Amino acid sequence: MTSTKDSILNSAEKLFAERGYEATSLRAITTAAGVNLAAVNYHFQSKNQLLRALFTRGMQRLNRQRMALLDSYEAEYREKSVPPEKLVRALIEPMLDVTGNHSKGSKVFGMLLGRMYASPQGPLADILVSDIEKFSERFKSALRRTLPEIPLEDLFWRSFFAIGATAHTLISSQLIGIISHGVCNPDDREAVIEKLTAFIVAGLKAPAGSGIKREKAGQTGKNRRGR
Repeated sequence: MTSTKDSILNSAEKLFAERGYEATSLRAITTAAGVNLAAVNYHFQSKNQLLRALFTRGMQRLNRQRMALLDSYEAEYREKSVPPEKLVRALIEPMLDVTGNHSKGSKVFGMLLGRMYASPQGPLADILVSDIEKFSERFKSALRRTLPEIPLEDLFWRSFFAIGATAHTLISSQLIGIISHGVCNPDDREAVIEKLTAFIVAGLKAPAGSGIKREKAGQTGKNRRGR
């Protein structure tokens, strides 16, 4: 039997994912959970604390899955660096729930996580930073061993962009089916993870530096010589 606390958390997770944090009222959560406001106040004291408890529960589950994947890849490659494709899968696969082995709640949390990354404002930003640090140091170290030629600053930016692409996929994947007129199937989760992984890896492995800046500088020099 689901406890009152878990019923509140499950209802809040679903509503936050569907509507967003700001648009979800405590009344809507208590109605969905079949409890009164006093139960929310007893277990969580406030909406912010409810969000923190919900996110901590989900991130602990997510990070356990990520760490397990990293452990398995590092054991597979032993003293060698783990290929970037594997590292990216460890980062995003649990978020996308592509294996089909996770609970429905994991998928709902994935939607919520996408919303949190897309609009990290107020308490959301603090919660995100505190929880992603538990995995990010391990991921960063593995990434630096795999791509030692890429400057640390670039790795931070590229990892940041990778999370942005994943968040967009989590909350807006159905759009690709509409835009492509059915050519792309967002419900084929393994295809989604493969294509997103290929996209992210290409960005991570791109040569350091900015070709755009160099091209503009060269064009400026030509213009000056032509005057």
